[in-house]
Amino acid sequence: MKTFSHLFLAFTLFLTTTLSAQSTDWNALGKRWWSHVQFLADDNLEGRDTGSPGFEKAADYMAQQFRAAGLQPAGVDGFRQPVEFDVVRLDEAHTSLELLRDDHSTPVKPTEDGFLNVGSHAEENVEAATVFVGYGLTIPEFHYDDLAGLDVKGKIVVYLTGGPSNLPGAIKAHYQSSEERRRALAKAGVIGTIAIPNPKSLEFGWDRVAGSRFQPRMELRDSGANPAPPLQVSVLFNPARAEILFAGSGHTFQEVLSALNADQPLPHFPLAGKLRSHLAMTRSEVKSENVVGKLPGSDPELRKEFVVLSAHLDHLGIGEPVKGDRIYNGAMDDASGDASLIEIARAVQEAGAHPKRSIIFLSVTGEEKGELGSQYFAGHPTVSGPIVADINMDMYLPLFPLKYLEVQGLGESTLGDDIRAVAEQSGIQIQADKEPEHNRFIRSDQYSFIKKGVPSLAFKFGYVPGTPEEKTFKAWYAERYHGPADDLSQPVDAAAAAQFNAILEKLALRVANAPARPEWKPDSFFRRFIQ
Repeated sequence: MKTFSHLFLAFTLFLTTTLSAQSTDWNALGKRWWSHVQFLADDNLEGRDTGSPGFEKAADYMAQQFRAAGLQPAGVDGFRQPVEFDVVRLDEAHTSLELLRDDHSTPVKPTEDGFLNVGSHAEENVEAATVFVGYGLTIPEFHYDDLAGLDVKGKIVVYLTGGPSNLPGAIKAHYQSSEERRRALAKAGVIGTIAIPNPKSLEFGWDRVAGSRFQPRMELRDSGANPAPPLQVSVLFNPARAEILFAGSGHTFQEVLSALNADQPLPHFPLAGKLRSHLAMTRSEVKSENVVGKLPGSDPELRKEFVVLSAHLDHLGIGEPVKGDRIYNGAMDDASGDASLIEIARAVQEAGAHPKRSIIFLSVTGEEKGELGSQYFAGHPTVSGPIVADINMDMYLPLFPLKYLEVQGLGESTLGDDIRAVAEQSGIQIQADKEPEHNRFIRSDQYSFIKKGVPSLAFKFGYVPGTPEEKTFKAWYAERYHGPADDLSQPVDAAAAAQFNAILEKLALRVANAPARPEWKPDSFFRRFIQ
């Protein structure tokens, strides 16, 4: 039973928190946050493509703002950590893709049917038989193998993205990562893939997907130890046109969709046709950089440990026009996160906080190219000492008032307990990931740290299903995600973004001051990555 003193202490804490919230000018803080977004997502930066002049302007800005916020340079060259990339681009005029069946050739049209993905190790010419393999997943922990019993050696596998609904989302997400998928397929002797996006989890239409084929493919010059083996050919196919892949096989794509919609196992069977591809591409090199600032810890021992706050600075640059606009500004994705890095660093400085552990403020390059900048930093940290947590901010979408905060990784580590405690003090309700089928926990830079065994979190503004907020959230993905409409003209709740920044500031300080490091929960799948 609570004593009077306990109740009085709780009331005092509530009153202090409430008065503090009432005295904070969220609108003013939101305008300051928005000013950084305005710079980073301006047309003059041309979408901040990795290694572009626009990206360099953004990196200069981040370094200047980190310095102004009192952070110490923590890169290799001041605030910079150089990263080198090999680059390939599709030469579509000299590229062809066709389906072969009964001595008949059917061209695959990139704007309507499907297209070749480029890669530095892709083969110029490939011709091979095709096999439908369900989800195309191999998950040893659950004795699940879509390739078992099938003749796939030397062949191209066709699969539907996603995974069985009865398997945990975190495990499915991990094994759907390109790296893990390539390992399993190469081990089985598969030479290539045709991926069909799952209609249940499409975030935008095929026209925008097809437009992405002209984006440069970048790979780290230093790919680290034991990289996943490459495949000879990779194709992405429009689900609305996928029926042509199944012609003559005795099966239909509608049969696959019926099993999917009925939550039944997907069938597996050889297909009647072959795929023939001729890939032409241009090659180049580019240099970019991560921007790294440090707030040194105050404790003689704990300062040797590092809490990372991260966001990605790159976006998609200049791409295929949509309604006449070719600049993919990336205001929410992810100038918003970089603006939050700046404002959190400034708030810590203004508060005179001296956390026990050191805090790294990390703005990375190459996220849109496969989380490459964070992968490089995680493999080549610019600080000496263990990284104990990553708190990542990637298009957290402050599109409406902050009442709910959705947290990816909520149940995986003690960081979930920390964010619950901090949010409760601010009157914000925490939600788990409502759409695990979208694999968001492995689709941003926190995954680079997770694979190194570092407990991590990522965030989205939450909502209650069936509300206008849900409609706004989903409309953003359909209309703006990875498109030119993610620009400075979109409606944003800047005051809510400032409230989010305050919560993330408190979270970072709580983790930095805690007696013990964050830990993976005993039942977390990701414990296996502890090094």
